[in-house]
Amino acid sequence: MALRITRSIVPNLLTLGNLYSGFTALVYITKDDFFHAALFVFIAAVFDMLDGVMARLINSTSELGAELDSLCDAVSFGVVPSFMLYKMYFYQFGDIGILLSSFPALGGVVRLARFNVMLTSFEDKLYFTGMPIPSAALTIISYLIFFKLNNKLNSELDFYVMLFLAIAVPLVMVSYIKFDNMPRPTKKSIKQRPIVFIIFILAILLSVITKGMAVFPFMLFYILASSIRWFIKWLKSQRTPEDDISEIEEE
Repeated sequence: MALRITRSIVPNLLTLGNLYSGFTALVYITKDDFFHAALFVFIAAVFDMLDGVMARLINSTSELGAELDSLCDAVSFGVVPSFMLYKMYFYQFGDIGILLSSFPALGGVVRLARFNVMLTSFEDKLYFTGMPIPSAALTIISYLIFFKLNNKLNSELDFYVMLFLAIAVPLVMVSYIKFDNMPRPTKKSIKQRPIVFIIFILAILLSVITKGMAVFPFMLFYILASSIRWFIKWLKSQRTPEDDISEIEEE
């Protein structure tokens, strides 16, 4: 039977490039070469971005592509950061360390499964429900490479940050907090969210100027700002009509 070649083969090959990069990162981690492992996670993120762009350009978005993308993301942005956490720190805690290290991978897989179930269209969204798994991976790896590897923090503070990466980051992935999607460099996107676009550009510039040191603080800001915005909206949603009536009567 002849092999059927369709337009979707181009974005699907890019998606497989994501998986190959993630696998290569795992190999480097086994060699304790964490810098090159992080580099291949970054390459995986580039492939992850390009496959979606290409699929929209040639109008070849499909459910198969979405499922394939999620499977590859689970390795590159779930398993790889978890394994790096284990090899760089949690290995010393035995079985408890294995469990803690697995949380980003477990949370990421749940996040991807929920995303696929809730997927209604292939258009770009302004917000994601829960922190996207590539952003979570960037949060974890940016700390490990730019802070942990260079011993920038004392051992006590480093311990709490590592717990935050292993527990809090997976929790925000599976949460219902709304996280901004990366703004696109178009007039429409800039007009819709000018402040988000400016913050994003500033984050890139600062990351380049500081040679990557600003990435982790920016990701912390991303988590904190999104969580505060969600909490404020949740508080407003708890206001009942009875509360409003009683306030009017008191006035």
